[in-house]
Amino acid sequence: MTDKDGHQITSHDLQGKIIRRLQAYWLEFTTGWLWWGVGNLPWHSVRRFFYRLAGIKFGRHATIHMKARIFDPRFITIGDDTIIGERVTLDGRRQLPGSTSFLRIGNHVDIASEVMIWTSEHDLDSSTWAAREEPVIIEDYVFIGPRAIIMPGVTIGRGAVVAAGAIVTKDVPARAIVAGIPAKKIGERQGTLNYRLGRYRLWQ
Repeated sequence: MTDKDGHQITSHDLQGKIIRRLQAYWLEFTTGWLWWGVGNLPWHSVRRFFYRLAGIKFGRHATIHMKARIFDPRFITIGDDTIIGERVTLDGRRQLPGSTSFLRIGNHVDIASEVMIWTSEHDLDSSTWAAREEPVIIEDYVFIGPRAIIMPGVTIGRGAVVAAGAIVTKDVPARAIVAGIPAKKIGERQGTLNYRLGRYRLWQ
């Protein structure tokens, strides 16, 4: 018996592949249900209930606006008073040994609409087009502008700002302001970081 690449596989290998395929189907169903089902509900409290049921860990007064696309919610943690805009992509795929989350978003983080945060991408040098998976950490008081993209393995430091449309491929230092493709530092944030974001938008 051979796999799709023509390599010989044992019955034990086959059993493992079947289990992984079934797990993949379940995660794909969960992603779809959270996107077109839960994500279109216009009530924050109801969405949070189902997101928690799916495995997302929410801090106090944290919320996600409508139409989010969420991959593997079991490994996503969102801190207190964090507001995430509509049509975002949150990728929690894969868990590091000993870790409780693969995508960790801190407290008082403001993420604008249509931001994409990825923890998984293809390894361009892989002969089998394998995935490369690395955690993303977004620390407290970060602001991420609309349509920015955060790539796997990135840590965004406390109080940093990511400009709209930026693609972040490397770590961002605390309080740095970054912009562009790929994102580069263009300034530094001043002032005391000690605020609350306030209320989220109703019916959105």
